[in-house]
Amino acid sequence: MSNSLRDQLLGLGYKPAAKAESPPKPKHPDKVAPRPPQHQARKPPHKPHADRAGSGARRSTPRTQEEIDLAKAYALRATKEKDERIAAEKLKQETARLKREAKAKLVELVKDKVLNVADAEHVRHFDYGGKIRRVHVTAEQLKALNAGELGVIQIDGRYSLVSAETALAAREILATHVALLVDPNAPVADDPYSDPLYRVPDDLIW
Repeated sequence: MSNSLRDQLLGLGYKPAAKAESPPKPKHPDKVAPRPPQHQARKPPHKPHADRAGSGARRSTPRTQEEIDLAKAYALRATKEKDERIAAEKLKQETARLKREAKAKLVELVKDKVLNVADAEHVRHFDYGGKIRRVHVTAEQLKALNAGELGVIQIDGRYSLVSAETALAAREILATHVALLVDPNAPVADDPYSDPLYRVPDDLIW
């Protein structure tokens, strides 16, 4: 562009375009780090003798016939003991179930048949469960109890006076709950508390 034309444009208000700045040159050229030489991994030398020795060490020693028989015996014994434990547990559960059912029948049998008198004035002692128990009875009930005409049944720690027929029926259901049923033909020594010493005299007046 000539100076006259440039001057004319400047006079009209045009400004020359600013020159683009060139990026600074790096002071030092980029240095590429040399790649280390790739060396092929060396395989350890084959040791045939060591391999054979190692495989021989891993091989289990064969058991003798005696050891095999002993292992079988232990296995059979463990199985038998397990079966016995299972059978014992089943028997225990079955026994408990039958006892619960028998007790329910006994309660149903005794219901409405208890002869206990609230204000009974006499005490009849008897041996039950390895301890001395007692039941309160009237004078007439004491005679009947000692004669085997009445019996005593234990339910939940309570001693119920019942007829001999009811006591015999209860014995068929759950004999362990029949606390007292005197055999009239048995000697007195079998039941020391049936001795006249523990009886009420006929002519006793209160």
